[in-house]
Amino acid sequence: MTTSVRLAPLLERFFTQRLMQERRVSPHTISSYRDTFRLLLKFTHERLHKPPSALVLEEIDAPLIKSFLNHLEKQRGVTARTRNLRLTAIRSFFRYIEFELPTHSEQIQRLLSVPQKLFTRKLVPSLTREEVDALLAAPNRRTWFGRRDYAFILLAAQTGLRLSEITGVTREDLVLSRGAHVRVIGKGRVCFIKHTLPNVSHFYMLYSSTKTPDFAFKIRGRLFLTTHNKRRSMAAPGRVSKELRPCLSRYSNAGTTSLVTLRRPLRKNASGIWRSVYAAEMQRSS
Repeated sequence: MTTSVRLAPLLERFFTQRLMQERRVSPHTISSYRDTFRLLLKFTHERLHKPPSALVLEEIDAPLIKSFLNHLEKQRGVTARTRNLRLTAIRSFFRYIEFELPTHSEQIQRLLSVPQKLFTRKLVPSLTREEVDALLAAPNRRTWFGRRDYAFILLAAQTGLRLSEITGVTREDLVLSRGAHVRVIGKGRVCFIKHTLPNVSHFYMLYSSTKTPDFAFKIRGRLFLTTHNKRRSMAAPGRVSKELRPCLSRYSNAGTTSLVTLRRPLRKNASGIWRSVYAAEMQRSS
């Protein structure tokens, strides 16, 4: 007869041992997995009327997980992409305990068979060279903040990096001599190099050597800083968009393009747009 296994110790070991020690996943992954299980435990408490500390593994079965995923879509209104992200976290946990508890293999196998939901992938928009030039012309480069925002947009357009990668760039990562490039530690802790065009190396050199305001001077060597002595967050493009809106409005009123089009690459989830811009630039220069 199979004895009941408490869920709490397994879940704790999954985070502290599997994710943090063995896999050494990023803080973003841990936060995402934490949010998933927080929602799952709350849903389970409402469904089974049991606190998380009293749950046993046998109660987390495939029908419960399917009901949880349907709850996310219908009650919380999440997209299929977010629903699949939550399912990925749950699968990761059960793949971990699959080797810890072979006595529960049948239950685990049924749960791992819960399928991902298909969804339509939208076409990633891009920008024309004139639209990129309009974004670069918006910051006031007579001020340090304007040079910072200009360099932020320029680096995104020239390299196509993710926002987390751009905000993590330090002054030491910039190589501005022959073969100018920027060293980046990307997703999955993969270290790679992105080359920049020769005509932008001079500006990078001016910006990185300019003394920043006293409240934001070489904090841990970060290239892009806030007014509070901190690294720029993932919400930085949104604040840049708000600051540059008057200049972008003048450009859009000329009839060349819409303000919505110009503000789109300055949103939080706009990394795909900058990668498209980078790919188009590389194709034109080849």
